[in-house]
Amino acid sequence: VFRHGDRTPIVNFPTDLHKESEWPQGFGQLTKTGMQQLFELGQYMRKRYSNFLNSTYNRQEFYIQSTDYDRTIMSAQSYLSGLFPPTSSQIWNPELLWQPIPVHVLQKSTDRRLLFPLPDCPRFDELQNETQTSSEFQHRIQPYMDFLQTMAVNTGLELNHLKILDNFQLWNTYDTLHCEGIHNYSLPAWATSDVLDKMEKLAELSLLSLFGLYKTQEKSRLQGGVLVNVILNSIKQAANSSKQRKMEVYSAHDTTVGALQMALGIFNGKLPPYAACQFFELYEESSGQVSSYLCKNKERYSIEMYYRNDTSKDPYLLSLPGCTSSCPLQKFAELVSSVITENWSKECGKKDKMKDILIGFDVAVGLLFIFDLVLLYLLYHYGRCRRRNSYQDI
Repeated sequence: VFRHGDRTPIVNFPTDLHKESEWPQGFGQLTKTGMQQLFELGQYMRKRYSNFLNSTYNRQEFYIQSTDYDRTIMSAQSYLSGLFPPTSSQIWNPELLWQPIPVHVLQKSTDRRLLFPLPDCPRFDELQNETQTSSEFQHRIQPYMDFLQTMAVNTGLELNHLKILDNFQLWNTYDTLHCEGIHNYSLPAWATSDVLDKMEKLAELSLLSLFGLYKTQEKSRLQGGVLVNVILNSIKQAANSSKQRKMEVYSAHDTTVGALQMALGIFNGKLPPYAACQFFELYEESSGQVSSYLCKNKERYSIEMYYRNDTSKDPYLLSLPGCTSSCPLQKFAELVSSVITENWSKECGKKDKMKDILIGFDVAVGLLFIFDLVLLYLLYHYGRCRRRNSYQDI
């Protein structure tokens, strides 16, 4: 699971010195630097798994999905360029060492796998409101209250909005200044390195409070645990079947990586940088038992987790809390079961639309039945009265 590469700002703020038109492709778009970052990640994975992945692209062995954003789709394409450069028979243009490989896109309206925070979850909205007033959150944000007042003046944003970190206003403002600084755009005089450092800390708190800090396990069941379940099911399928698939890749966002890591209890408290990659490796190891008619050799599967957030260093080997860095698959599944829900909609407090429809239908049928009875009674009674009157003397 990786974050997209370097991009342009998502939005600007009221006093921003730069407009969207100043960016070549507008807001939220992958830059050439971002393309290079993901191309390099693809090359790294090609080298890491050179003895495992097929040297040429094989659709049976490889699958990649992306959220429905230009920057994540283009990041996936850049990654594939580094991972599977065409060779021999796959070269279709000698002057272009590139080949088209399908990127499967999850539509925004139905994406309950990669686009976090997952929307339309009333209970999660309640948890966000609770988090904002919790002692855990207030303890962390109180030291920044004077700073936030100054930021409201400098940015033109409402102080009350800046204090509510889950609305992304302060995070987006920091992100905009960060993007402008990377690409050598002029910054406001007040945007000193000290100010940007404080804004970064608040952006980190924003991400932490979104998926963790307060009632983390319940939040994870409604958010990052959904992706944990997807990944775990894929790993189980690889261990229990003869499927040819060797690698599944997801191109997504910093919130995706953050939600996943917090659900697993491995979040380092930092914003995932561009092209940050959280990956899982499944190992098959012999148990060492002697094969016999009554006792066949059994295979033991284990999972290792790595986080690559710095191209100049080897990825960090992480350990799931309660397990070793090489965690047996069965134990891994047991440890993450607490953040996996069997009925997401129910735990979110969503109403069952079909149930509501059926109840509404039953009520309508009941009312119609009562109406028919009343109508029959009136017709019968009215008819009897009319016949009786017709025989009376005038």
